[in-house]
Amino acid sequence: MSKVVAKVDGKEITQDDVVKFVETIGPQVAMQFSGNEGIKTIISEMINQELLLIDAKENNLHEDEDFLVILNETADNLLKNYAFQKVIEDAEVTDKEIEDFFNTNKDQFAGESVDASHILVETEAEARDVLNKLEAGEAFEELAKAYSTCPSAQEGGNLGEFGRGMMVPEFENAAFNMEVGEISEPIKTDFGYHVIKLNGKKSADETKIADVYQDVKMEILRQKQQAMYVEKIDELNKKHNVELFEENIR
Repeated sequence: MSKVVAKVDGKEITQDDVVKFVETIGPQVAMQFSGNEGIKTIISEMINQELLLIDAKENNLHEDEDFLVILNETADNLLKNYAFQKVIEDAEVTDKEIEDFFNTNKDQFAGESVDASHILVETEAEARDVLNKLEAGEAFEELAKAYSTCPSAQEGGNLGEFGRGMMVPEFENAAFNMEVGEISEPIKTDFGYHVIKLNGKKSADETKIADVYQDVKMEILRQKQQAMYVEKIDELNKKHNVELFEENIR
């Protein structure tokens, strides 16, 4: 059962609620709120939002005419999205389709990638201190757990495999120009200072179907869903009266 991290007039905010909130703000933004202090900031904002909700209900804002207009528009948009999901929900992809698509479109999926770990700290002095400890023989993974403010600290700093365009430029440039086993000098980004360890590297020629299995699957699924959507819209266009007034389009 998820632990309670706060209560507002008895309403619980749990660890699961915090995780869901973090997921809504995206990984790049979430990285700015790593560590205990960052999590406390997120919880504080969640409390603020609950207080606003309570105040809004006490002042009957949910009955305001402007709000009801927004509510109806939101409900329509949610229903449109739900209807779209119902149209594409039966799309499936087989292993044979994935294999055939990969073999036909290798150039689309082959790309350079690296596997890296990092230790994220606030200052260059802290990063230098980490490097000194590494030179003294301390384990990278243990130092990450002890000092890194990134959520990856729980995994010994491991970020897994990633391609170009997935990390901020300063971090990406450093990682892709390192040799396997190398540990970087402190790399400054908007998030702080990173000490990077390169665990592995793959060239485009080394890309295997297992490396990009999910990417290939998602591309086939996207194409199938698109075809299902187009088919449904064609059907609805024939069923309903649609008029387009091009002369009024600016």
